[in-house]
Order: sequence, then C-alpha cells, then structure tokens
Amino acid sequence: MPMPPGANADPMAYPLIARLFAEHGYARLTAENFAAFTTPPGHALLLFIEDPVRFRETLDLAVIVPELARAFPGRFRVGVLLPEDARREAVRYGFRRWPAVVMLTDGAYVGAIDGLRNWDEYIAAMNLLLRAAPTRPPSVGIAVRGGAEGAGGCHA
Repeated sequence: MPMPPGANADPMAYPLIARLFAEHGYARLTAENFAAFTTPPGHALLLFIEDPVRFRETLDLAVIVPELARAFPGRFRVGVLLPEDARREAVRYGFRRWPAVVMLTDGAYVGAIDGLRNWDEYIAAMNLLLRAAPTRPPSVGIAVRGGAEGAGGCHA
C-alpha cells in the first residue's frame, strides 16, 4: 500500500483513514458539527487521529476502532477527528498519548484509551467505559495557587 510522503500529508490520502468514512460510515468531526455529534443521548466513541508519519500508531488505531465497533455492535456511534480538529479538541479531554479514543455518554466524558494497547486490554477497557458513569476529564496537572491567604489549596 503506497504511503503519502512526508509529515503533514493529507490524512485522507491514507487508505486506512479514508476507509473510516467511506467504508465504515463514521462521522468526520469538525468544530462545526462536534457538539451536534457528541451531545445526543447514548455513547459516542471519538477517535483522535494524528499525523501518521509522526505517530505511526495512528494507522493501527484506524484498524482497531472498526474492530471495536464490531465487538460491541450498536453500543456506540463513532466520530473521527482528523489532526487539526483532533489537536484543538484534545485539550478538553486530557489524554497523554496519541492516538487516542475518548468515550462520552450523553455528551459527558466517561474515559479515554490513549496510545496502543493489546486487544484484550481494549476489550476490558471498553467494557468498563460502557458501564462507567460520567466524570470530569483529567487535567493537565498544573497547580493553581490563590494569591490571598485562605484562598484554598493544600499548602499553608
């Protein structure tokens, strides 16, 4: 399978990524349709794609996500964020490695699976995510200190 040369090539030039839309019918998420896709009732699995040259695992996840959808038929809808949109939306979900999938339920964050995993780990994680209650997404971990005495915090 020929690969587009160089970093930042059009992600749709990669057959495994183009197939997510053409063959599997997944939604391509952008700033314009993100809320409309993520807020309806039910589970939504978001696939965050990065540049396949910089993050070769991206193409692996483009194969794994359809297999996850097949292993959990009808349990979630799938939306795909290509690199530019993925980078913009990733900050709200706090995952640490690319590529990643994020599970939402009724528009609320449930959890994420970042980087590549073994198949049995994906199955176990998906079972947990599909049963989990919404929670606050992880933060980037930057400590915030109040300027006034007694403003809160753990340090006196």
